[in-house]
Amino acid sequence: MSPPRLTGALRSFSTVSKQEDFTEEVYDLKTKRLKRQELFSREGLTWQKIVQFFTQHLEKAEQQAAAQELKSILQAAKQIVGTEHGQDTIESAAVFLFETFHNKDHVGHEETRAIKQMFGPFPSSAADASCAAVSRAVAPLGESQVEEFVRSQSSCRAPQRGSAFGRNITFSYDCYTLDPHEALPWAGGPDDETPGGGLDFHSFLNNHQGLRGNGGEADGGRLSPGGAQSSGDGTILRGEVEKYLNGGNMISSSPEELCTSLFEMLASTKSDDELQNELFELLGPEGFEMISVLLQGRSSIVDSLLSIPADRINYPPGDSKPTYGCQVTIQSGKEKEMMKMHRREEKRERKRGERRWDDTESSSDLYFDPKEMRAQREQALLTARRSPVLSRERVYERVRYPNVYDCYAEATKTSAFVGGAKLMLPEGIKRENNKMYEEVEIPPSDPMPIGFEEKPIYISELDEVGQLVFKGMQRLNRIQSIVFETAYNTNENLLICAPTGAGKTNIAMLAVLHEVRQHLQPGGVIKKDEFKIVYVAPMKALAAEMTNYFSKRLEPLGIAVKELTGDMQLTKGEILRTQMLVTTPEKWDVVTRKSVGDVALSQIVKLLILDEVHLLHEDRGPVLESLVARTLRQVESTQSMIRILGLSATLPNYLDVASFLHVNPYIGLFYFDSRFRPVPLGQSFVGIKTTNKIQQLHDMEEVCYEKVLEQIRNGHQVMVFVHARNATVRTAMGLIEMAKNRGESSFFQPDHGPDYGQCEKSIQRSRNKQMKEMFPDGFGIHHAGMLRADRSLMESMFSRGYLKVLCCTATLAWGVNLPAHAVIIKGTQIYDAKRGTLVDLGILDVMQIFGRAGRPQFDKYGEGTIITAHDKLSHYLTLLTQQNPIESQFLETMADNLNAEVSLGTVTNVEEAVRWLSYTYLYIRMRANPLAYGINHKAYQMDPGLELYRKELVVMAARKLDKARMIRFEERTGYFASTDLGRTASHFYIKYNTMETFNELFNSQKTEADILSIVSKAEEFEQVKVRDEEMEELEQMLCNYCELPAAGGVENGYGKINILLQTYIGRGEVDSFSLISDLSYVAQNAARIVRALFEIALRKRWPAMTYRLLNLCKVIDKRLWGFAHPLRQFSILPHNVLARLEEKKLTVDKLKDMQKDEIGHMLHHVNIGLKVKTCVHQIPSILIEATIQPITRTVLRVRLQITPDFKWHDQCHGSVGEPWWLWVEDPINDHIYHSEYLLLQKKQVVSGEPQQVVFTIPIFEPMPSQYYIRAVSDRWLGSEAVCIINFQHLILPERHPPHTELLDLQPLPITALGNPEYESLYKFTHFNPIQTQIFHTLYHTDTNVLLGAPTGSGKTIAAELAMFRVFNQYPTSKVVYIAPLKALVRERIEDWKIRIEEKLGKKVVELTGDVTPDMRAIAAADLIVTTPEKWDGVSRSWQNRSYVQKVAILIIDEIHLLGEDRGPVLEVIVSRTNFISSHTNKTVRVVGLSTALANARDLADWLGIGQVGLFNFRPSVRPVPLEVHIHGFPGQHYCPRMASMNKPVFQAIRSHSPAKPVLIFVSSRRQTRLTALDLIAFLATEDDPKQWLHQDETQVTRLILVTAYVITEGTQTSIISLCLQILIATSTLAWGVNFPAHLVIVKGTEYYDGKTRRYVDYPITDVLQMMGRAGRPQYDDQGKAVILVHDIKKDFYKKFLYEPFPVESSLLAVLSDHLNAEIAAGTITSKQDAMDYITWTYFFRRLVMNPSYYSLDDISHETINKYLSNLVERSLRDLECSYCMEIGEDDCTIEPLTYGRISSYYYLKHQTVRMFKERLRAELPIQDILSVLTVCLTAHFSRAQLPCSDYGTDTKTVLDNAIRICQAMLDVAAQEGWLVTALSICNLVQMIVQGRWLNDSSILTLPTIEQQHLYLFSRWSSKGGKGGARGFHGPIEGLPELIAACEGRENTFAAIVGEELQPHQISQILDV
Repeated sequence: MSPPRLTGALRSFSTVSKQEDFTEEVYDLKTKRLKRQELFSREGLTWQKIVQFFTQHLEKAEQQAAAQELKSILQAAKQIVGTEHGQDTIESAAVFLFETFHNKDHVGHEETRAIKQMFGPFPSSAADASCAAVSRAVAPLGESQVEEFVRSQSSCRAPQRGSAFGRNITFSYDCYTLDPHEALPWAGGPDDETPGGGLDFHSFLNNHQGLRGNGGEADGGRLSPGGAQSSGDGTILRGEVEKYLNGGNMISSSPEELCTSLFEMLASTKSDDELQNELFELLGPEGFEMISVLLQGRSSIVDSLLSIPADRINYPPGDSKPTYGCQVTIQSGKEKEMMKMHRREEKRERKRGERRWDDTESSSDLYFDPKEMRAQREQALLTARRSPVLSRERVYERVRYPNVYDCYAEATKTSAFVGGAKLMLPEGIKRENNKMYEEVEIPPSDPMPIGFEEKPIYISELDEVGQLVFKGMQRLNRIQSIVFETAYNTNENLLICAPTGAGKTNIAMLAVLHEVRQHLQPGGVIKKDEFKIVYVAPMKALAAEMTNYFSKRLEPLGIAVKELTGDMQLTKGEILRTQMLVTTPEKWDVVTRKSVGDVALSQIVKLLILDEVHLLHEDRGPVLESLVARTLRQVESTQSMIRILGLSATLPNYLDVASFLHVNPYIGLFYFDSRFRPVPLGQSFVGIKTTNKIQQLHDMEEVCYEKVLEQIRNGHQVMVFVHARNATVRTAMGLIEMAKNRGESSFFQPDHGPDYGQCEKSIQRSRNKQMKEMFPDGFGIHHAGMLRADRSLMESMFSRGYLKVLCCTATLAWGVNLPAHAVIIKGTQIYDAKRGTLVDLGILDVMQIFGRAGRPQFDKYGEGTIITAHDKLSHYLTLLTQQNPIESQFLETMADNLNAEVSLGTVTNVEEAVRWLSYTYLYIRMRANPLAYGINHKAYQMDPGLELYRKELVVMAARKLDKARMIRFEERTGYFASTDLGRTASHFYIKYNTMETFNELFNSQKTEADILSIVSKAEEFEQVKVRDEEMEELEQMLCNYCELPAAGGVENGYGKINILLQTYIGRGEVDSFSLISDLSYVAQNAARIVRALFEIALRKRWPAMTYRLLNLCKVIDKRLWGFAHPLRQFSILPHNVLARLEEKKLTVDKLKDMQKDEIGHMLHHVNIGLKVKTCVHQIPSILIEATIQPITRTVLRVRLQITPDFKWHDQCHGSVGEPWWLWVEDPINDHIYHSEYLLLQKKQVVSGEPQQVVFTIPIFEPMPSQYYIRAVSDRWLGSEAVCIINFQHLILPERHPPHTELLDLQPLPITALGNPEYESLYKFTHFNPIQTQIFHTLYHTDTNVLLGAPTGSGKTIAAELAMFRVFNQYPTSKVVYIAPLKALVRERIEDWKIRIEEKLGKKVVELTGDVTPDMRAIAAADLIVTTPEKWDGVSRSWQNRSYVQKVAILIIDEIHLLGEDRGPVLEVIVSRTNFISSHTNKTVRVVGLSTALANARDLADWLGIGQVGLFNFRPSVRPVPLEVHIHGFPGQHYCPRMASMNKPVFQAIRSHSPAKPVLIFVSSRRQTRLTALDLIAFLATEDDPKQWLHQDETQVTRLILVTAYVITEGTQTSIISLCLQILIATSTLAWGVNFPAHLVIVKGTEYYDGKTRRYVDYPITDVLQMMGRAGRPQYDDQGKAVILVHDIKKDFYKKFLYEPFPVESSLLAVLSDHLNAEIAAGTITSKQDAMDYITWTYFFRRLVMNPSYYSLDDISHETINKYLSNLVERSLRDLECSYCMEIGEDDCTIEPLTYGRISSYYYLKHQTVRMFKERLRAELPIQDILSVLTVCLTAHFSRAQLPCSDYGTDTKTVLDNAIRICQAMLDVAAQEGWLVTALSICNLVQMIVQGRWLNDSSILTLPTIEQQHLYLFSRWSSKGGKGGARGFHGPIEGLPELIAACEGRENTFAAIVGEELQPHQISQILDV
């Protein structure tokens, strides 16, 4: 029953509940109970009564037996009616069986017929069982007693099908004509399920209707014949109203309405005085008498109308009833206000009316056109929705939008009927109302007439892309043509509301094509990597259908379309290769929450298509809201264009949805009403009146049959939709049965067409028994439980016309496009596992099903019928005529969505959250309809933007999340910080309440059973209920399938979940329909929840729990218990074989060792052996080898070598890789020290190549006995490896000596240098404290010095002091300055060229790979600046190079790099320098500069420094103090982790350095770009986007982006001059760029290492160097460094950034090469020499101090001796294998060979020379030599464009080394005497130098001459004679001919090339 008219207008905007109001204020319990008993007794026989009857009349002992029998009756009833209609129906059926059999002892004909008539076909066994059970149950009681009980109960039930009034009166239905302005005359008996205490609104309304003038008062079921009404006070009201209206007052109201209004006022709580004023205001002076009558009889009128007993009224079905007496307490204060206004308005109308009409008119009704009235009503509603709820003056003027075709809104408007009747249904409606049902039929609407400007779009008119895609179509349909221009040629956001089936998919296709065309290059190439299109469909079935459709259509363009849903996972690679993704809202939400790849995915999306947007008001609406909000915010922040296209069914408040999607209503809003359906749809709504469930089912069957028959008779096919799989069969059988009984089965039989026989055969082949039985009768079934083949068969039979009726479930409507003329929805109750109960069929499903009605090619119109219960009739009517505005459901999931945004980093404080809410649909609806969201009018007036209200919502949600530890919320500042728990919840889509449950129940001690119990208490399962009828089956499942105890048992909801989950794992059988549905729901969600728990345990570092949960995840995924044999994971092995394997306890390890025949014999199945063996080898397994190196006494470095040990098979393992989890656990403290996720790539497994993993873990003293390294497969059960790290023989390194204290000295002035020239080099006046303390030692003594001080302490000046000492004391000697990187060398050269060469007149020379000066320059130099490798190469032949012997001081910068990859070279240089000094008796001073060291003493000993020269200050001693912040970021994947750091980087800049320079270090060029773009995006959303630009924009070069980011090396000056505030640099620049900044941010501490193809950590020294750039000595009093790291490395960095890092030697790996160099130089001639050489090295010093690091077991003399001897032997053997030297016959002396000398001279590894020796041979052509050298060179010769600048850098590196390598090859070839090879190599060297192929024309070596100019030379011969050249006439092919032709004359050359080249280019060539 619809609500009363007056508030209808207001109610349609609110969700004010109509159900909860008690209409009778029965406060005392006693009265309530009496009332309930009375109702109970009136209900007739119910199951409760039967149970009660037995308990009352039987002894205790007999009761149990009876209860058992009653259970059997229920069981039988369940078999007869099925479970899909819910428990009520089953009980109702049981009552029917009890009534039928209570006095029978067997099932006779009569009974069979009765049951069949009621239920259709039924299993006879069930009837027999129930009959037997009933007779057993009633046996103990007397027959008469039972008979009496049944009779008394049945008689008190109102006759089910009696006449509507007294028994004996015939009544004509025809005399009631339908008044067009009346409300719909709903009729319906009292609702038998509602006890008096809780009478719901509808029944109350139905029960309290007084009768119209010609009716009478109902009395005891008899109608009193008198026409007048008896003296009820309620009639006073009616009488007075009619009298008043007949006086011509208030023309706009009907009596109904006014009664309602008045009754409402009378029943309110106001005093009579207040009421008097209000009534006067409403009725005016003419109603004066009436007011006094009403006020006098106020209480009696109200009471009498409230107390008409519910059961005493029956109504004539056609009669319309007053709708007053019903709103006692429903109004909110808000609505009362509205009422007042409304009455005022009526008064105004009345006055206008008086002017307009004659007073004598008795009723205004005659003069109105009903259509007009409806239109006004509709208009009023639409306008009311947009206008403020309470404005002083309503103006009903509506904006016309160009593309809105809305017939409701367009109808004419006059103000006469504003408060008018209820929302009208469309015109021409037919109604039928009889005892059994009420039917409302809405005829099909006429199509919309074609407009002037409408012209159809023909496919042939489109461009090529459009024609390819729409191939096979003639033209677009009407709505597509109307939308075409906007969709296909603009970038506007669109909202398209159109009826189902109107071709919205093709509109989506138009938008897709528009996007594709934007990425179309000239020449028809589509840039596929520039865009992604996402299509969000609400259901998986629909997603699959759309994927197929778009794939087929877009195939000609080569666009890949993939489905991405819960069922269809895609790998990262697949996502990258796909241009269009079809997904569900939840899946896309998860994807955008995780930001897979470098945010790339969500940022490259250019078009987002949202299908079925009207789902906003369903449970899944919030997901759509958060998606759209996220997308819109991204559009605004990144300023990127993402087009949004919303597709929806027709919905009333389309303007709200349009503004939510940011659609411009004048351009992008298209609204098409039902007139635009391709096939108009007629709709019928049938409401079955009875409330008895069984009767209802029976009536539904009957109505359904009538409807089906009617269609079949007219020659149409019908689809009947039911809501459970087994109901399809039951319905079909029932219909067949009815047809047979009525002799009408011939109508249904198919016409035998030509291929009928063929079809029959294919049907008979099917295994589906019911399908075969039904086919001859013309019936078919279709549901998701059938085989794909059977479903396809049914579809094709139906489309061919061999099936007249198809009974199907809704899957057919969604996934398959199969239309029929008529569709019938039988019943609207559908089981929803999520809610655990029967719910109403969603509007989306109904529309989709109705959308299948009408076949576009054949039908003029389609017909849709929905058969439902009477009380649901109005619900579906209003839904399908779109009269309810759709509201937002976002509030319910607010906390979860807020958490997702916080963990994504898009919302970081309350202010941002408030802004985020303004992008939601909730915000739009809150403003349009504040009442519905609990915002009162006053609040809305005060805060029209709802800022405060939104803030309140955010703060409440944030507090909840904070309490659940999902975010940290600091209320004072309003900041949010995400936590591990919150991120886990967001990634795994876990609800906030579930997290609270976990916090409360989850700890590290739980067992598997506890975990399942925790999971089953998750909020996701809250709605799953336990039903009595399931108990038995659950008990069986508990016994049969549950391996673990199920807490809660079968009685509790969580117990049920637990049992279902275990049944799922155990692959148990489930019968009950509702349980199957629950089971799949539980299985889907449990896997996700357990994964989340696993992440939580891993983050909390609980090893046992983590292991347990990971196994449980796999148990659920694989549906196998952990104790099952791992081979059960292979479906190809038969069950009996697996059972035998388990029985014989053959483990995987045993099977691996057995032969295949042996396995076959064991299993009594000879041939299976091979299969088992293959499977065993496919189970992933790995071998782990661990080596440990103590770095300090508390930190261990672990190196793991992981070797795959299984066979790869794509079907089992996929094509990407096998994921593993790896963690290090301490079994005693139950703690995980390190964990990581590891992917073993397919290629690694196939090639068997090991993977290296390096990480650090803490170690404590006393040392634990052992740690375990555990690797567990992420997917496979029984696939794991454990490696034990034993600490028995671990020797920890020595403790480090203390640091040098910084003395409190007076700063030394620079005059202390005593040399005005030196002093003039410095801009400052005093040295800093560190320089002051070391000044004397450096400047006045010759001792070796090691200076360890933090970066930025002025160590370069220390180096200069040592140089000045040499310049002063030894003017003829040389200074060598070694810097570890070319960049540092360059920096020093640029500085010293000016300061030392120009100002001091000393010669400075650079000696690096790029610059090799000639010997004379070096000999003349005073200062040589070089790199370690270069100096090593030079000093190797020190005997021959006099200048090496002239070196007086060796200054090594950054000597702490000894521990890194290039450390060995430094080590060798120093060792060699010491060696040279000892041989030449001329000491060379060594000065080492480094950062603060932990083990400086060892380094000093090695450098020969006593107590005097060692200065090792603490890391904290910096000229500018440094504040360091370290932040950990989660995430296994590098790119998303980097992306998640961008917002924190932005915030760090804002908080630490808003106006001072900032330096950001990232790992690669690509990251510089991505970071810059993201920061710019964040800036764009700020109030002042140019805040970081400190210079007039016009001066900033184009290179520098307007917001001041740049990433090139040439901008030092600009950042120093402060015009640039922010510089983003790659990590390599940390060394080469010397400009400090106030804030340094290190964004990520890993870089991609191409060699090992994985991300590896920066050396700690690099991180220190980057940090050292923070703090500018002249400007800042403090520097800041923010270091963003992977969270698992946070502890490691915390430790070493604050305490110094010990330097170890890395000489071991390259010892052979350095020995070779010494052998070649003649310094090592025997093994003993080699031993002695090693003792000179730093390696030897550290070997003794930290033996375990170098795998030395103890430090006794003989162990060390043995260790070193082995080392020398091994290295020399390697060299011998590489032909570099040979060991003499005495096995002691060593002879160098030519190859060794070549290797040493050209600085090559001995392995390279070995390769040359083995691969070079006589007569090698250039190609083969090139193959030895590889790719980058090929590109260099072709001058090809490299795809990425990094390749350019690589090419440069290769070229640096190539010539050296080629020269070595030349020497090898010459040594062997291979002339051809030697010449080829010479040619190759020329090619490298020129960057040309050998066969290129030599003319190309001239500058500016390119390939395209060559034709000028080749055609020159034709002009040869005129050119005046005497000597040469032929075409010019090469340089010699050109020289001959020109003979030195410039004009000849100019004549040749003049037409292509500019004069300045020609002169440039001539200079050459």
